Amino acid sequence: MIQSLTRTLALLAVTALIAGACGGASTAVPGSPAVPAAAAPASAAPGAAADPCGIPVKGKCPREATALTAAGATFPAPIYTKWIDEYNKLTGVQINYQAVGSGGGIKSLTDKTVDYGASDVPLTDAQIDALKVPVLHIPTVMGSIVPTYNVPGVTGSLKLTADALAGIYLEQIKKWNDPKIAAANPGVSLPDLAITTVHRSDGSGTTGVFTDYLSKVSADWKAKVGSATSVSWPGGVGGSGNAGVAGAVKSTPGAIGYVELIYAIQNKITYGSVQNKAGQYVEANLDSTTAAADGFTMPDLASLKGQQAKISITNADNAKATPIATFTYVVVTTDIPDRAKALTIVRYLWWSTHEGQVFAKDLGYAPLPAGVVTKAEAAIRAITSGGQPVLPK
Repeated sequence: MIQSLTRTLALLAVTALIAGACGGASTAVPGSPAVPAAAAPASAAPGAAADPCGIPVKGKCPREATALTAAGATFPAPIYTKWIDEYNKLTGVQINYQAVGSGGGIKSLTDKTVDYGASDVPLTDAQIDALKVPVLHIPTVMGSIVPTYNVPGVTGSLKLTADALAGIYLEQIKKWNDPKIAAANPGVSLPDLAITTVHRSDGSGTTGVFTDYLSKVSADWKAKVGSATSVSWPGGVGGSGNAGVAGAVKSTPGAIGYVELIYAIQNKITYGSVQNKAGQYVEANLDSTTAAADGFTMPDLASLKGQQAKISITNADNAKATPIATFTYVVVTTDIPDRAKALTIVRYLWWSTHEGQVFAKDLGYAPLPAGVVTKAEAAIRAITSGGQPVLPK
């Protein structure tokens, strides 16, 4: 029996030596202290596979959550849907994004019913205070807002000055043949028809951008109405989402509304050209949207924790810019307690602001300028979980 035990111990010792030589875990001899397996090296050896959870995103990560919920702006919904589908193919992650409007997205984030929100306008100080935690605004793409109308006998693109557009929505300009509209459209037969204004009835980043523009070009508008995702309109009728506004305009002769450029393009809706700050009537398209960001210096997003990100590119100086342009943002808390979800969010945001940008133009969005991508990178790297960075520095 002693000889048998001796042979067993010798065999175990030889097995342990072989395992150690091959890089395997050590095998403890009965009665001896346990020896932990060696920790993985901090950096992979030459030729070894890269960390699947790193960036850029190249596949599945076993440490990230496989599902997220999000809600917010309707404006970027088409490209967010495309990104979510492509990211799912790449990583297996499923993201449920509800396009309920920027106001709804902010409320959902405040109520903690979603993992992140989305808004076409930065949160106000009051909204940030209601969240009770600092947030980061991550720009994703750019787009524009355009006026659409139903004027019998007019099929082409009308030109509107800033003064005329503000006057229409202040209900100071009441008919389509008003001199302020006619002067910008020589040769166009404008009817003696009452104007009905249509606005978003839901809390909307589109409204936030539109009213931000009107507040910049009209002191009267700024004093009487102001800028927000929901405002007290001087009159008119409301419609929910782009579809609601477009539907009300289509069914009401003499109506005018505002919709997102991508929605107008996808649904073949005629829209007008608004005179920009340089006095030019520039058609809203990808190039004129991008021009609105030329010369704009994005603030250091990573340092704006708990503060309003005062970012606006409406009424830009560039003579080639469409005047009602905007970035749209994913809004995320700076610290995400669930580390698996935090890793999924930062990897998805990194992918969408880099590789995902190739899908922007085909869907009617302007990609982020390089300088803005750099600021977005810093903001994404600033996201923590339990106070620790989610991505390596």
